[in-house]
Amino acid sequence: MRHCRVLDERDLAWVSRLVAADPVGSCFVASRVDAGVLRPGGVGELWGYPKERPYALLHLGANLVPVNMDAEARAAFVEDLGRWRNFIAMVGPAAELLALWQDLCARWGESYEAVRVMRPRQLLMARSEASSVAADPRLAPATPAMFDSYFAAAAAMYLEELEEDPLQTNPVGYRNYVRSLIEQGRAFAIADEGEVVFKADLGAVSAQVAQVQGVWVKPAFRGRGLSVGGMAGVTNAIVASGRTASLYVNDFNAPAVASYRRCGYAEVGALASILY
Repeated sequence: MRHCRVLDERDLAWVSRLVAADPVGSCFVASRVDAGVLRPGGVGELWGYPKERPYALLHLGANLVPVNMDAEARAAFVEDLGRWRNFIAMVGPAAELLALWQDLCARWGESYEAVRVMRPRQLLMARSEASSVAADPRLAPATPAMFDSYFAAAAAMYLEELEEDPLQTNPVGYRNYVRSLIEQGRAFAIADEGEVVFKADLGAVSAQVAQVQGVWVKPAFRGRGLSVGGMAGVTNAIVASGRTASLYVNDFNAPAVASYRRCGYAEVGALASILY
């Protein structure tokens, strides 16, 4: 017997209240709601616990993401997820997510234990005002004309950050994904002599928050403060759209953390990520 319920459009009011309680921490789930996860035929599912008047959510798609999960809800999610894992990443508040992963491993074993990359503490940061430092005037939305250079930068970032080469594991899918970011105006770049030397994308975007991801500086240009001016420009673009800018960064990445703090970002929580 299932302990949770797959939510649908009739649950929109409940779901909206839950994600609105923490718009930065719940940005991903809110973005999936906006994209139609509650509608018939939507990509992924959103589970609620308990079945009546749910107070905890679990997004289940390529990414597993909990919202407002306590120990009781976690136990229900573990039972309903079952033995066979069908997602490739887990992301959420650090303490809650690691407890969920540990319980899944204890209950179901190998399918959940075979982790490729674990990031147990990532700083969740946000800023709701224009950056406190000057933006690099060269920063602009990436254009289709610079696709090849932007794609090469994105692939280099992916390999460096996620320890996997997308050109080997999913070349067509990753190429289409990067192209879609550019087409949707969610990719930003600084170019030097036609080559992308700084890039950043907008990943999850809700009505209230836009989450920056994929920040990368070409190695030869590092140490020059390029990321500060670039991130200032990205932040300003997000704030100008009426949203709060957010991101999460590995706690051990001291240069990146320092860059974001210089741009005026403040810590608002801690996340964990588990990749398979």
